[in-house]
Amino acid sequence: MEPLGIVFTEIGRDYLRGTMPVDGRTRQPYGLLHGGASVLLAETLGSSAGGLCVPEGKGVVGIEINANHVRGVREGLVTGTARPLHVGGSTHVWEIRIEDEAGRLVCVSRLTLAVVGRR
Repeated sequence: MEPLGIVFTEIGRDYLRGTMPVDGRTRQPYGLLHGGASVLLAETLGSSAGGLCVPEGKGVVGIEINANHVRGVREGLVTGTARPLHVGGSTHVWEIRIEDEAGRLVCVSRLTLAVVGRR
């Protein structure tokens, strides 16, 4: 998180929010926010949120993630918000919406987590 400037900014009853700068660390060669950086932000938020929802002695690991990139961003901050679609005993499904500073949708991602025992 630290090398890319990701910061958790808000936690609510049913969401976790964080920001990431669009700069030389997160842009692709053509100057736009790299899709992989968006996915990294999405998985960071979704996995962290999922980890807060499991009982002691359990953890979560990502087993599938997808992303639709719908708007390019060249600078500023993007904000991701993870919300649960399903929180079960063995799997979770999280939706992560990433928006630009004007509140426009940049990327929407869905993350599936497996609930596992911690060693």
